[in-house]
Amino acid sequence: MEARPRTSVAGPAPAAGRKKSPYPSWFYLPAAIVYAVLFLVPTVTSFYFSLTRWSIFDSQFIGFDNYVTFFREPALVSGLWHTVLYAVITSGLKVLLGLGLAVLLTSQIIGRGYLRSVVFFPVLVSTIGVGLTFTILLDPEEGLVNESLALIGVQGPGWLTDPSFALMSVALVDVWKGVGLATLIYIAGIVSIPQEYFEAARVDGATAWQNFVKIVLPLARPATFTVILLSLIGGLRSFDLIWAMTRGGPGFTSDVIASVIYKQYQAGFYGLSTAGNVVLFLLVTAIIFPLSRYLNSKEVDL
Repeated sequence: MEARPRTSVAGPAPAAGRKKSPYPSWFYLPAAIVYAVLFLVPTVTSFYFSLTRWSIFDSQFIGFDNYVTFFREPALVSGLWHTVLYAVITSGLKVLLGLGLAVLLTSQIIGRGYLRSVVFFPVLVSTIGVGLTFTILLDPEEGLVNESLALIGVQGPGWLTDPSFALMSVALVDVWKGVGLATLIYIAGIVSIPQEYFEAARVDGATAWQNFVKIVLPLARPATFTVILLSLIGGLRSFDLIWAMTRGGPGFTSDVIASVIYKQYQAGFYGLSTAGNVVLFLLVTAIIFPLSRYLNSKEVDL
């Protein structure tokens, strides 16, 4: 009796060299067009116009003269330094205060939900509104802050009029407004930690400080990375709060790159202001991109 060849139920094998369907690749096209129109084209155009002396009606190519002028102007260089200082201070304080508040607001305290709402509320308030409100509160003569200090015999400084305090005063207001978001991110990171770790630590007799150092800090590291990156980006791009409170004054002591760019644009130096925008873009990229790569390469060790 002859053996019949067995047929495959799955059907014939696919032909060798069959082309992959092109349809999934086309799904990227709409997003690519939007990205190119809204980001790539304006970025390339900005790089070009930063090399020109331009107005609304014409432009003249001048090479790197705008960049040379930018780095020769003391006010522009000081604005660059103030930007980095402002970003480091605000992001550092948001990390420390956000982590501390998150640990407090995830513990068993009375009114925990209400306190979370109170901490997050400043995030929802308009930045310009916050700036105008604190400008009144920090007035050296009639402001509520200095009047309160006078009741205990302390003479308050000119928070926004003294060159030594202006930039730091705005930075503290920025922290007050933004620490709620950092706290929310940390709360999400802490509550996602499996309770088995804390139960095991309790069995071993670990203290609250040991729980914090050995469990909370390592496992909340992704939240820390997120807070650092978001705070640094926001600090490097800061403008609206500084402009609402000090307009870069007194003098140029609280100017950052964004406020310097705006002043140059107001004065009609469009090419110089465009070069400032490119410098700001390169500064943010040079800090955030390697920092993001470095932070994402870290692993949690327990």
